[in-house]
Amino acid sequence: MSTIDSLVKNSLEGGAGFKRSLTGLNLILLGIGGIIGAGIFVLTGQAAASYAGPAIVLSFIVSGIGCAFAALCYAEFAAMIPVAGSAYTYAYATMGKFIAWIIGWDLILEYLFGASAVAVGWSGYIVSFLKDVGIYFPQALSQAPFNYDPHTGWSSTGAIINLPAMLIICLCAYLLIVGIKESAKFNNLIVFIKLIVIALFVGFGAAYVNADNWTPFIPENTGNFGEFGWSGIFRGAGVIFFAYIGFDSLSTLSQEAKNPQRDMPIGILGSLVVVTIVYIAVSLVMTGIVPYPHLKDPAPIAVAINSTGEGLAWLSPFIKLGAIAGLSSVVLVLVLAQPRIFYSMARDGLLPASFAEIHPKYGTPHITTMITAVFASVVAGLFPIGLLGELVSIGTLLAFVIVCIGIWVLRVQRPDIPRPFKCPWVPVVPILGALAAASQMVSLPLDTWYRLLAWMAIGLIIYFFYGRKRAQ
Repeated sequence: MSTIDSLVKNSLEGGAGFKRSLTGLNLILLGIGGIIGAGIFVLTGQAAASYAGPAIVLSFIVSGIGCAFAALCYAEFAAMIPVAGSAYTYAYATMGKFIAWIIGWDLILEYLFGASAVAVGWSGYIVSFLKDVGIYFPQALSQAPFNYDPHTGWSSTGAIINLPAMLIICLCAYLLIVGIKESAKFNNLIVFIKLIVIALFVGFGAAYVNADNWTPFIPENTGNFGEFGWSGIFRGAGVIFFAYIGFDSLSTLSQEAKNPQRDMPIGILGSLVVVTIVYIAVSLVMTGIVPYPHLKDPAPIAVAINSTGEGLAWLSPFIKLGAIAGLSSVVLVLVLAQPRIFYSMARDGLLPASFAEIHPKYGTPHITTMITAVFASVVAGLFPIGLLGELVSIGTLLAFVIVCIGIWVLRVQRPDIPRPFKCPWVPVVPILGALAAASQMVSLPLDTWYRLLAWMAIGLIIYFFYGRKRAQ
C-alpha cells in the first residue's frame, strides 16, 4: 500500500486517538480566529510606515491573491489526505522524507515562532489597556530585553523579559490540552468579539477619513529597494503576509474534523475570503485617518483612534479589548497547530516516539503542546515582534512554495487518487501560487534570509544525525 493510501486509511479509521468534533463552521471560525490578529492589529501600521504608505491596501491584495492560489492547493491536499500534519505530511506523501523534514522544520518558524510574535503584540495591547484603567505594568517586565534594527544591529532595551507574552502562550496551551472542542467554543466567542470591534472601527472611523492622507497613494521610492514605490508594495506584502497565516493551520486539524473531505476546503477557503475583505477595509480607514508615517507603532489602530481626539475616544477601550481578544485567538490557533506537526513527524520516526502520545482522557497531543508552550514562551519573552514577524513570514512562504509544487507533482504521479476537492486549472494555479510566494520571499530583507538559512542548517544537522536513520 502506498504512503498516501495508508495515511488516508489510518486517518479515516480514527486509529490515532484524536476526537472528531469540528464542523465546517467551527473550521471557518477557527480560520478567522487564527488569521485576524497581529497582521492587522500590529504589523499593518509598521508596514505602511516603513514600506508601502497608503498602498498597504495593494500589499494586502497582492498577499491575498498569492494566498488564494496556495489555499486552493491546501484545500485539495486537506480533503485528499485528511491527517494532522499539514504541509509536512503532504510533502512526505509526495516528495519523500528528506523534503518532508525540511518543511516540518520550516513550519516551526510559522507556528511556534508565529505564536511568539503574536503573543508580543498581545502583550503591547494588554499593557496599554491596563494603563487606561489605572494599572501600570512594569516596563521592565513587558518588553523584550533585546531589540534589532537592520541598520544598527542588536541593542539592549533595559527590560528583563516580556512576561505577559509568555503568560498568554501558557494559558492557550492549557486550554488546548484540556480539549479541542472546548478550545473551539472559546475561539468562537473571541471571533465574534473581534469582528464586532473591527466593524465598529471601520463604520465609525470612515467619518474621520481625510482623503489627503491617501495622496500620494503610492509614495515615491526613496532610492532603496523596498522603501515605498512598487518595490515597497511587494516588500510590504511580504511582511504583512504574516496577517494571512492561519488558514493553512486548519489543515493540521483534519483528523479532528467530523467530515474532513467536505469541511476542510470550506474552512480554508471560507476563512480566507472573509479576512481579505476585512483587511482591505481596515487598512483603507486606518491610513485615511492618520498620515502613514505616524503608524509605526505596536498598536496602529489605537493610534488612528487617538488621533481623532474626543471623536472616537469612546471606541478606544473596545478596540483594545478586540485586539486583545483577536490576538488571543491567533495564539490559540498557532499553539494548536504546532504540536500536530510534531505529532506527525514523530509518527514517521523523525522525532522521538513520545512526541506522538495522545492524552487518554482529552484526546489531545499534550506532550508536544507543553513543549511548544515552553519554547514559544521563551522566544516571546526575549525577542521583538518585527524580527519574529519577518522570520514567520519567510517560513510560511517557503511552506506555500512546497505545497503548491506538491499538488502538481501528485497530479502527475497519482492521477488516480480520489480527490473530494480539486484545485482548478492545474498546473497554472500551483505554479502561480509557488511564484507568488517565492516573489514575496525575495522581497524580504537579506538578514531574514540569513536567519532562515541558519535555521534550516540546524534542522539538517538534526535530520542527518537523528531523523534519517529512524524515519519509516
